[in-house]
Amino acid sequence: MFKVIKKEGRARRGEFCCAHGGTVQTPVFMNVGTQAAIKGGVDAFDLHDLGCQIELSNTYHLHLRPGDDVVRQMGGLHRFMNWDGPILTDSGGFQVFSLASLRKITEEGVTFASHLDGHRIFMGPEESMRIQSNLGSDIAMAFDECVENPAQYDYAKASCERTLRWLQRCKAEHDRLNALPDAVNPHQMLFGINQGATYEDLRIWHMQQIAKIDCDGFAIGGLAVGEPTEVMYRIIEAVEPHMPAHKPRYLMGVGTPSNIIEGVARGVDFFDCVMPARNARHGKLFTWQGAMNIKNAKYKLDDRPIDPECDCPVCRRFSRAYVRHLFAAEEILALRLAVMHNLYFYNKLAQRIRDSLDAGCFEDFRREYSEKLSRRI
Repeated sequence: MFKVIKKEGRARRGEFCCAHGGTVQTPVFMNVGTQAAIKGGVDAFDLHDLGCQIELSNTYHLHLRPGDDVVRQMGGLHRFMNWDGPILTDSGGFQVFSLASLRKITEEGVTFASHLDGHRIFMGPEESMRIQSNLGSDIAMAFDECVENPAQYDYAKASCERTLRWLQRCKAEHDRLNALPDAVNPHQMLFGINQGATYEDLRIWHMQQIAKIDCDGFAIGGLAVGEPTEVMYRIIEAVEPHMPAHKPRYLMGVGTPSNIIEGVARGVDFFDCVMPARNARHGKLFTWQGAMNIKNAKYKLDDRPIDPECDCPVCRRFSRAYVRHLFAAEEILALRLAVMHNLYFYNKLAQRIRDSLDAGCFEDFRREYSEKLSRRI
């Protein structure tokens, strides 16, 4: 399923295989299609052209609409969105976190109000596993509780203990569902999630405990939710030595190009973030010289591509002036072109990280680009 083929310091170059698609090369950035679509008018066929290896969709949103039962009847998420590569589905735990004012957490699970119409929904470990089984994703994420940062120590500790018990229930239900004769994807994998807020002792204890459960991979959750970047890096460094070395490691919801480079340097294999698509829809575009706001007036007569160093479909065909005009005219095409560029950039970033690991020069790449890609042009 997963093998590390090369290391440079803590950074790992690997390969990952699952039920759909070919071999995924890691480190990998997963492109976020929350509701089985990339916001900005990008479809599954575009994702191939943009270098996407893994698509990520959300359990909570697809449960609400069209309904996981509908997706199941349509043959699973792969057939529904016509994507033949790997799919990871989030458990819904983060959405429960974001609905803090509308939820009630108990040992059994979480009762909360739909953000669409306010109707009451219950989701616990078993419900999350059933929904993800209906979706038929390749990787199902365990149901967890993501706590806010900063969090009270006692609450974070109780939450860790509850998330551990929830993972044990997820594992039992996941195994049962995969064994059913009508399972949409009987080879679906399960990743456990490490929590513990910004307390190193809780993070380490929780990672040691969940590592005893036979999951197919492990994620670090509950970061990039308000804590300083330095704190996030410190937590990754504390947790990484306790993560099974022979299984993939996923840093959830992270992040900027620099975050990804620094995450790889600390031993992470999988990343995802809505940032490239979300920023693109507001005109913030990533380049190899730093980030730019294409809406700025200085690009009105600029006939250069968004990034002269980029060979994405947008940079090969259109000028900065044209893309800026589309935003000014509020044309839908502006969103599509901007999202395509940013997703290509992120996927290319992952490829260049892999190439540098292959060549044994990742540290050189890190020194050149980690700070540079944080700049604004």
